[in-house]
Amino acid sequence: MSNQPKVTGIHHIALKCCGVEEYEKTVHFYRDILGLPVARAWGEGDMAAVMLDTGAGLFEIFANGTDRLSAGALRHIALDVVDTDACIEAVRAAGYTVTEEPHDICIPSNPPYPARIAFCIGPVGEEVEFFCVK
Repeated sequence: MSNQPKVTGIHHIALKCCGVEEYEKTVHFYRDILGLPVARAWGEGDMAAVMLDTGAGLFEIFANGTDRLSAGALRHIALDVVDTDACIEAVRAAGYTVTEEPHDICIPSNPPYPARIAFCIGPVGEEVEFFCVK
C-alpha cells in the first residue's frame, strides 16, 4: 500500500475581484448568465464571497482583491457544457468579448477526443472555454 496522497478531483477555483462592483459583475456572469447555482455565500461588502456549483467543482469568488494579477501559468478555465453555441450566444448578448467562435475539434489522442469549443473573456479578465464533448 502506498503512502501517496490521492487527489479525487478539483474542489474549487478561486477568482479575486477588485471591489464590490467587480464582484457583483462576476457573480452575475457565472450565476445569472451561465446558470451556476449558489452553493454557499458569506460576508458583505468588500468581504463578500460566494461558491457557485459547476457540478464537478466550485467557483469561489471574493470581493476583496487588492490588485490585478498578470497572466500566469493558468491559461484558461474550461467549463463542461451541453451546448457551446448557446453559451457563446449568452455571453455575447451580455456584452462579453468572444475570443474564439464555436468550432469542432478532435484531440488526436488514443482514442480520438472530439469536442465543440469556444472561448470568451470573463468579468475579471479570465479566459473561459466552453467545452462540449461530442
